[in-house]
Amino acid sequence: MSRPSLPPPELRAYLEELVRRTSAVCGDRLASVLAVGSLALGDYRHGRSDVDVTVVVDPALPRADLIPLAETLAHPALPCPAAGLELVVYTADFAARPSGEAGYLLDLNTGPALPERAGYDHADASDFWYVIDRSIAHQAGLPLYGAPARDVIAAPDRPTVLAALRASVREHADGDGHLADNRVLNGCRATVHCRTGHWFPKRRAGEIVAASEPAFGPLIAEALRSFERPRAKAAVLPADDVREFLAWVAARVEEAAEAAGVRARAPRDG
Repeated sequence: MSRPSLPPPELRAYLEELVRRTSAVCGDRLASVLAVGSLALGDYRHGRSDVDVTVVVDPALPRADLIPLAETLAHPALPCPAAGLELVVYTADFAARPSGEAGYLLDLNTGPALPERAGYDHADASDFWYVIDRSIAHQAGLPLYGAPARDVIAAPDRPTVLAALRASVREHADGDGHLADNRVLNGCRATVHCRTGHWFPKRRAGEIVAASEPAFGPLIAEALRSFERPRAKAAVLPADDVREFLAWVAARVEEAAEAAGVRARAPRDG
């Protein structure tokens, strides 16, 4: 399966400036800047997708530097051409070891379609988002500066990733703040990861699940068509069908988690 060696043209100038500003603040402590998420997996949709970036620093940046870093990267100080920027900063020591924790120094959400947030205390976060992001980064992270992804980001082990997927599916089943098509396609990606241990682009994962589970084919086809549209024009999918599909996904994740010896536990609130 191919993936991009360069970011899409619509983002290149933006990412170059993001790296320049990050380097200006971090100096010789900057170890790596990686494009992750949809950019790394080759599933970026302009007008729909966020830009996901992981920054690794060595040694840790003090809060006195993290705040100006967040300020210089925030939209519109740095205008984001995508739906939003989700940027996470880790220390090299933390990123280099498998972990089920959020573990960040800075978690920045900014952009025209995202609520503004700059978080500096990972104790406030739901860990599973960051576990999944680091797992994708290890597999497919696209270097924008410095060391390659596999040199700086450790892969969380399978039980940790499956526990994170369990929490992720539960979050998408609730539906709060998530587009219906994204809930369905995230469920497809979770299912395929449980089967293969590999992260696939959402669209490809949707095609795989639709082919193997024809009962859900019409719903997934609707989700795939909607995923091609801007967020503001996303389709309203049948709520009962989405709930039924995500319940099926949850059962598949639970089977994989039990096989890997992952204990059930109550979700951690962010």
